[in-house]
Amino acid sequence: MLLEVRHVTRYHYAAPVRESVMEVWMQPQKTPRQRLASFDLELDPASQVFSYADPYGNAVYHFDVPQPHDQLTITARSVVETSPPEPLPEALDIGEWDRLRSDRVHGENFDFLRRQGFCVETDALRGFISEHALDRLKDRDPLTAIRRLSETIYDAFDYEPGVTDAESPIDLALSARRGVCQDFAHIMITICRSWGIPARYVSGYLFTDREGGDRSDPDASHAWLEVFLPSTRWIGFDPTNNTLAGERHVSAAIGRDYADVPPSRGVYKGEAESQLAVGVNVRRARPTAGEPEFMRLASPSFARGGGRRRPGAGASLLERQQQQQQQ
Repeated sequence: MLLEVRHVTRYHYAAPVRESVMEVWMQPQKTPRQRLASFDLELDPASQVFSYADPYGNAVYHFDVPQPHDQLTITARSVVETSPPEPLPEALDIGEWDRLRSDRVHGENFDFLRRQGFCVETDALRGFISEHALDRLKDRDPLTAIRRLSETIYDAFDYEPGVTDAESPIDLALSARRGVCQDFAHIMITICRSWGIPARYVSGYLFTDREGGDRSDPDASHAWLEVFLPSTRWIGFDPTNNTLAGERHVSAAIGRDYADVPPSRGVYKGEAESQLAVGVNVRRARPTAGEPEFMRLASPSFARGGGRRRPGAGASLLERQQQQQQQ
């Protein structure tokens, strides 16, 4: 499936700020089932853009807007060709639990077994596990258990934007029984890790199919999770829509939780309050003779009219640092 993604992020400031320093995780990954045909990042005000690969191999772009401005617009455009994942077996043998306990699995996936950040067990989560008898699922094989867990989260929560935000702990969604994709992914990741199953957070996009039953917001970025099973390797699960991650899912970055891979994050100099507006559009792209696959990490890229300046220069002079994130 050839998909075109347009992701626009606009920060409005109540008064001009003197400088903004930003990082973005918006470039789709290059994986066996996902080919990146093109990626473009446009900034207004224009600025020079640098890039690097983070510890999980994600492409991160960072820039500094050193002049006064009262708004900042980031427009990311991608063309991605996706393919469906390999078919999964109906079940695995019960010995998969023993394979998950191996030193090799724990050593290779240490970061994705830790309970930290948004993915920590709480009394509210333990109550949810007890209410739905989720620990009984461990009597089944791990693949079956994970499928049933995804179904339970889908059935137990309503999808409703505005109940939680990017900084909300899982307890807020657990108490309200409502939330968004970020909340459901964090809840499922935490339970999987408590079972000894490595799980990682995936930030990206979804070509939404409302008629097919998708309930996630088509005008927002998306999040799901991947679990590691020795017999199948990494498998994507989307508890928001009760489906496996397939060719309609476009992964942009992976991490331990949302905090590792927000679509955008930064600070600015100034006392003005900021407002954030986000628009995402994912649609089928027309096949063209596109550019070859690439990861623009070897050398800096440039936006229109950008001057050279190191991101973060003068950070010690910040009057106030304000975290700028989006869900």
